[in-house]
Amino acid sequence: MTIDTNDLLNSILSSISRIDYIKPEDIPNIDLYMDQVTTFMEESLRSTKRYTDDKILTKTMINNYAKNNLLPPPVKKKYSREHVLVMIFIYYFKNILSIKDIETILAPLTEQYFSDTKGLSITDIYSDICELEKSRIWNMQKDVTHSYNAAMEMFQDIPDKEQRNLQIFAFICNLSFDVYVKKQIIEKLIDELPKPEERKKKK
Repeated sequence: MTIDTNDLLNSILSSISRIDYIKPEDIPNIDLYMDQVTTFMEESLRSTKRYTDDKILTKTMINNYAKNNLLPPPVKKKYSREHVLVMIFIYYFKNILSIKDIETILAPLTEQYFSDTKGLSITDIYSDICELEKSRIWNMQKDVTHSYNAAMEMFQDIPDKEQRNLQIFAFICNLSFDVYVKKQIIEKLIDELPKPEERKKKK
């Protein structure tokens, strides 16, 4: 199958421009049972799935998150808006980080800000971070276009069919390198944070 690289880039840029997030006010303002949480997440994050039979969140996942200290326990088997927001963070983190790393990142936030009614809350933190990420979309499109153009300059002296496939491969490698480097930086930052076992000892 021949890939029209210009159409491919336009499609990628268009999908980046449509990136959105679950707003806190989109989450029901009542505590939810587990089935209601999984249904809400499935409907709200459907557009992020690669395949239609992919699962956004299951009961087993939620139980494992609580078991591994990623998620505060439910109250009377119900989950609050802030529970759902923490699950959204987990959903995105788990694509690139280990469960242990996610616990290291989230534990200080859930311990200090979960259900905080006086100061900064998980809802406040989530909203601010989403606004920060939305503000980066234009620059992200620019970076992807630069990576694409650099890849399309390669393999100019070989037949068109081979050239196109190799250029796509180069584009994938270029994007993958960005992910690899950023993952290394993220892991280095996580290594500077107190580990969950260290936090427990201090208590």
